[in-house]
Amino acid sequence: MARPLRFRYAPGRWDEARVRRDIYDDLDSNLGATKETPWFKPPADFEAVRFEMNNGDIALFCWNDDTAYWMGNTETPEALWRTDKKGFSEVPHSVSRWVTRELTAQLHEESPWLEPYPHLSWFFLPVFLSKDGRETTREFFHDHAAGFPDATRDEALSFYEGFLATGVLDDHREVMAGKLGTSEYLDLTRMTAAMGEFNAGKLLVDAGYDIVPEIDVTTGHAIDYRASRNGDGTLVEVTRPLPTSKRSAGTPVAAVRDTAETKSGGQLEEHGGGVILFVDCSSFPDDDWFSVRDEKPEVHHRPAVVFRVRPSGRFEGYTKGRVPLDIPF
Repeated sequence: MARPLRFRYAPGRWDEARVRRDIYDDLDSNLGATKETPWFKPPADFEAVRFEMNNGDIALFCWNDDTAYWMGNTETPEALWRTDKKGFSEVPHSVSRWVTRELTAQLHEESPWLEPYPHLSWFFLPVFLSKDGRETTREFFHDHAAGFPDATRDEALSFYEGFLATGVLDDHREVMAGKLGTSEYLDLTRMTAAMGEFNAGKLLVDAGYDIVPEIDVTTGHAIDYRASRNGDGTLVEVTRPLPTSKRSAGTPVAAVRDTAETKSGGQLEEHGGGVILFVDCSSFPDDDWFSVRDEKPEVHHRPAVVFRVRPSGRFEGYTKGRVPLDIPF
């Protein structure tokens, strides 16, 4: 499985002859390639080219006398195999901005339904146009409402656009977008679980907390969030049960208990306390959620927050134990 899109950094002297020999000829012999003029003005002091492959892959390459940058969702030319990979924030801003404009235009040409959601398009761009995941990640939002039951695509997209547009996760875009995965096979379980972290993040932000994802702890694990307010920080781990129609557990209450037990009996047990478990039941349709909400089952860990959010932004839930966060239910 290919990873989310990243740059390749190739220092050294580049010119048109080398680009043709080392980049274009390799792409053309492997896949069939056309060398095109970029759609947008290249970064200052760089020459640039856009490659379009016969199988629908694209690649962008810019260079000057000292260095070059490659970005593509296709086979990497052999001349770049040993080059360093860099994230969008690790290359010159002008290069990142040019590539982002090119890729966003490509995305919206292929999937115009994403155009009304600019921040979501930008945030998930590294997976929406990844080599293996460009179809499945978009399918997840288009056909499966990003894991919301009984919701339209646009309701789900509007919900996540509103949250992501706050910018609270911008500095962590590549890590968080990568959680969606870049597999050519649609993995609804993984993708839906990933969106549970975004749901928990919105709950925390709406409650007035600053959030930082992927907190490394001494057990070697990474906890999903640190939530902070007024100088006090609390660790939060998120899990998301599948609805009973998609798992062996016979009832919604059993689904919540089983999923929470798996998390609490592994990673949280090793950590030895100090972490709040958030159980996101947003995959549950109304009847399933109502049975959980009314029974308020234990989840094998305290403190815990069990909640569901709808695309309208309405949260419901309950807590177990002494939760050191000001959660509005």
